[in-house]
Amino acid sequence: MNSEKLQKVLARAGFGSRRQLEEWISSGRVSVNGKMATLGCRVSPGDKVYVDGKPVKMVAPEEVKVRVLIYHKPEGEICTRNDPENRPTVFSRLPSLRTGRWISVGRLDINSSGLLLFTNDGELANQLMHPTREIEREYAVRIFGDVNEAMVKTLTTTGVELEDGIARFDKIINVGGDNSNHWFHVVLHEGRNREVRRMWESQGVVVSRLMRVRYGCVNLPRELHSGQWQQLTPEEVKALTDLAGATPPERKPTTTSPERKRTAASTDRRPTAGSSDRKRRADSSDRKRTADSSDRKRTTGSSDRKRTVDSSERKSAASWSERKPTAAPPERKTPVARRKPPRGIRKPTTRGTKHD
Repeated sequence: MNSEKLQKVLARAGFGSRRQLEEWISSGRVSVNGKMATLGCRVSPGDKVYVDGKPVKMVAPEEVKVRVLIYHKPEGEICTRNDPENRPTVFSRLPSLRTGRWISVGRLDINSSGLLLFTNDGELANQLMHPTREIEREYAVRIFGDVNEAMVKTLTTTGVELEDGIARFDKIINVGGDNSNHWFHVVLHEGRNREVRRMWESQGVVVSRLMRVRYGCVNLPRELHSGQWQQLTPEEVKALTDLAGATPPERKPTTTSPERKRTAASTDRRPTAGSSDRKRRADSSDRKRTADSSDRKRTTGSSDRKRTVDSSERKSAASWSERKPTAAPPERKTPVARRKPPRGIRKPTTRGTKHD
C-alpha cells in the first residue's frame, strides 16, 4: 500500500467520514509517529497513527468488508453518539462491530423519522453525502395548511431563498388527504439542515410530520418497523457503491483449479508467423482437395442418375410389352326384392277349399 491521505486511512478504518476526521486532525486529536498530525498529512503502512492516544490498526483496501445497514429511525431519537441530556440515540440499537464503528450517512432531526443508512466504510459514507454526487432523497411530508399550484411552482421551479442559499425541490407528488392534513412526496438531491421543513414553512404552511422513504437506490422496506435495522445484501451494497462512485476494491483472486488453468492457457495461445504460413498452405491444399472431390462426386452422381433413368425406362417398356389383357369379370345379377303385402290384407290360400 502506497502513502495515502491520513483522513482517508482513518475513514477506511471506520473512525468517521472524511469531513469529520479533518476536524479531528485540526483539533489535535490525531498524531503520526509521535508528532501532531496536520491537514494534508500522508501515511504509509509502516507509520504509527494514534487517535486520542490510542493506536490505530492500518487496514489495506482489499481487507475491508463493506457493510451497510438500513435503520428505521423513530421520532424522538437523535443522530449523535453521546448526548449530554441522555436522550436516546440511533447508535444504541445498532449491532456491535469487532473493528471500526458505524458511520451515519446524513442525519434526521429529532422530530423526523424514516430511513437512515449506516456503514463501516468512511470513504463510502463521504461519497454518499458529498454534494457533487447529487444523490436523490425522497421524503413523505404531511402539510397542515392549504397548498395551491402557485406554491408548488415556486417550490419546484423558482425556488425559495433560505439563510444558506436558494433551494428547490426536484419533484412534488400529491399523495392525497384533506385540506388541513395533506400528504406529499418531495424529492431533492441535497441534504442541508432541516431543509425540507424550512422550504415549506417559507410558504406559510406547517410540516406536521416528516419521514424519509428513500436514499438513492435504497428504499425503506414496508416490513421494517420503527426502531429496527436490516443489513443490505452484497448486491445491494455494490449498487449503492456504484451510485456513489466509490467502486469497491478488487479482491485478491483465489487459487484456480488445474482445469481452469489449462483452459486459460489454451485460450492465451497465439500462432507464430511460421505456423500461420503452414496453416495457410494446408488450408489451400485442403480447399483444392475438397474442390476435386466435389467435382468427381458431381460427375459420378450425374452418371449414376443417367444409368438409373435408362434402366427405369427399359424396365417400364418391358413391363408394358409383357402385360396380358385380363378378362372382364362376370356380370352380377341383382336379385329382385319380393314385395310384402301391406298390413291388413291376408294372403289368399287354398287350404280347406272345395273344387266344383
